[in-house]
Amino acid sequence: MLSQSVYTLVNKQNGNLSFKVFEFDNSSYFDHIQRNNYFTLIIITSGEGLAKVDLCEYPFKENTLFAFYPYQPFMLISKRPLVGISIQFHHDFFCIYRHHKEIAANGILFNNIYEQPFITLDENAKIALLNIVREIVAELKTDALRRDEVLVSYLKIMLVLATRIKVQQQSIQETKALSGKQLAIVQNLRNAIEENFRMMHSASDYADMLHVTPVALARVTKNHFNKTLSDLITERIIVEAKRELYLTDKTVKEIAYELGYDDEYYFSRVFKVKTDISPQIYRETIGFNKGAS
Repeated sequence: MLSQSVYTLVNKQNGNLSFKVFEFDNSSYFDHIQRNNYFTLIIITSGEGLAKVDLCEYPFKENTLFAFYPYQPFMLISKRPLVGISIQFHHDFFCIYRHHKEIAANGILFNNIYEQPFITLDENAKIALLNIVREIVAELKTDALRRDEVLVSYLKIMLVLATRIKVQQQSIQETKALSGKQLAIVQNLRNAIEENFRMMHSASDYADMLHVTPVALARVTKNHFNKTLSDLITERIIVEAKRELYLTDKTVKEIAYELGYDDEYYFSRVFKVKTDISPQIYRETIGFNKGAS
């Protein structure tokens, strides 16, 4: 597809990678754990295998689009070569948190603790997305006026199209996978977590709130989300912590307190267990100090 395999854009102020597009034709790029400090989109055009993401495993086939957020651990295992395209971009280049109202990607395409981190592409969707990739590559080859703005525009379009597909697929998958009673429990659980995650951290509290036994709620949660309820709650807290670290200059202690932790050091340990880095390192690499300019 591409005449060359790698195209990059470097931040001239600090020398860091801002934007990258590369073509791959084997499995070596992603066959080991990745914890990148940038967003990653991967379109698999040929091949199949198993994706290990966070603590979950998902089988995948060709015509799949993966979307991973910064420091999310993932790897792709395949018996045959994987062929496709990857786009990677840093917060400094395009901040999902700042643009989430425009594109609705954050919390749907990325940072979605409730859904699998990929979508399946039909032929029309694959062609549309690959056409955008071609336009991005063509722009990266130039040194034209306001190139960054054009690239951001193409990226926005790509993220919007992918988000539309995911919203549609989520609705279909939920309807097929769950009975009416289970679907109601899942929806109520999501609402309960979103309303109470800052102060309610115990799985048993949510079972009581939903008038479901802890065992029954654990079973539904595992079957639908492929995670424990405790993992769901903690991951939602981490998503909010990342937003605060990126968008504000609040201290770690302030953020911890607002998320229901009286002990900032315990909060930092929880954050590091989930992300492999401390809140302060996260802030220093992609947070407020990096993105406020």
